[in-house]
Amino acid sequence: MASYDLIVIGGGPAGYVGAIKAAQLGKRVACVEKERAGGTCLNWGCIPTKSLLRNAELYHLMKHRAAEFGFSFTDLSFDWSKVIKRSRDVSDKNAGGIEFLFKKNKIDYIRGEATLDKAGSVTVKGADGKTEVHTAAKILVATGCLSRPMPGLPFDGKKVIGSREAMVLEKQPASMIVIGAGAIGVEFAYFYNAFGTKVTVVEMAPNALPVEDTEVSQVVEKAFVKQGIKVLTNTKTTKTEVTADGVKITVVGADGKEQVLEVEVCLVAIGIMPLLPGGAVFADKKSLTERGFIATNDRYETTTPGVFAAGDIIGPPWLAHVASYEAIQCVEGMFVAGHKPKKVTTFPGCTYCHPQVASVGLTERAAKEKGLKFKVGKFPFMASGKARAIGEIDGFVKLIYGEPHGELLGAHIVGPEATEMIAEMGLAITSELTKDEIEATIHAHPTLSEAIHEATCAAYGHPIHI
Repeated sequence: MASYDLIVIGGGPAGYVGAIKAAQLGKRVACVEKERAGGTCLNWGCIPTKSLLRNAELYHLMKHRAAEFGFSFTDLSFDWSKVIKRSRDVSDKNAGGIEFLFKKNKIDYIRGEATLDKAGSVTVKGADGKTEVHTAAKILVATGCLSRPMPGLPFDGKKVIGSREAMVLEKQPASMIVIGAGAIGVEFAYFYNAFGTKVTVVEMAPNALPVEDTEVSQVVEKAFVKQGIKVLTNTKTTKTEVTADGVKITVVGADGKEQVLEVEVCLVAIGIMPLLPGGAVFADKKSLTERGFIATNDRYETTTPGVFAAGDIIGPPWLAHVASYEAIQCVEGMFVAGHKPKKVTTFPGCTYCHPQVASVGLTERAAKEKGLKFKVGKFPFMASGKARAIGEIDGFVKLIYGEPHGELLGAHIVGPEATEMIAEMGLAITSELTKDEIEATIHAHPTLSEAIHEATCAAYGHPIHI
């Protein structure tokens, strides 16, 4: 038994970041993690998927566009097991890095499953079955979420899988259906298709990536069709059946027509569900939101005084960078006198398919729904010298500026390195910059980010290169 200033339950982007921040503030901290430091993001999400997508991008480029760059191959091939192993190696090294940071910051790293029966006390059950109790003045719950199964189609890890299994399939399937065209579904659809799996994506909403700007979603859909991915939007799944050879999915489109899809593997990517710690603290539904996530106040404190929560476990947006931000705000609120924690209002969203998608702020659709007055500026990458030089001319930058002051309301990028470019737009919104300040900022030439400057000019009728 040990006593701490803070015990963090969960070692993901909220948990380990919150633990490190508390340690930096001079507090005695422990972090309890059931599996391995880094959580889902580092071990089974953000990081390993980007490794897989990098492999997919390179293979797809060489297989379909080699001649364009002056290359030729007599026998281009890949080793599936090595593709998967590389992603696992990347995750392992990063997890080791988090464990090093725990040591560096003198954080006690406790492996085991935590139970929370009351404020100030955490019971941990180790892999050997033994339990120990640790106490703390404050507790931060950051247990995250799991893939949500589809009703009537439970995960079996082989024919019906979630994102975790999709990263480590021993055998590449010849065919796959992806139910759900959010970021996770779209990324895996791109990955498997790039290596030759016949992929069909089914989405109930009118467009893939339904939370994104409609024009952005349309670019992705066209790119996917060109790559050989079948995209069925406005389509509902009405019947599912696991067969001896795979999975049989019955869907109905907006026209009412029914079709049956038979594939080897079905990836269910319809969302996530909360992973609550065991114990009495969250057994009472009054401590949870309607959707089962942990309810918190403006200081990230739960209905149990002294117990806080941050990250995916408190609900959307379910993003690693948002989780880390929340954890830092929460911990500073605990231990820094006078600090008033901030809730997340503006955050970037990124999807790492090809072409990449990134956005921050309002979509044009949302701005119209709010009745705002605004101007829209677009600049296509086909007019960008850098984009043409690297052979990636699909997509555009789309910026939404409010009227009459010219403040940036939203930014939407689909195309090369969109996920890297979006940070400038997040800074602009957070700093309340206007079109004048962005236009007055010299963007280096030749760069992809010049498209931001040009889109700003386009919003006010004076672009140079279109």
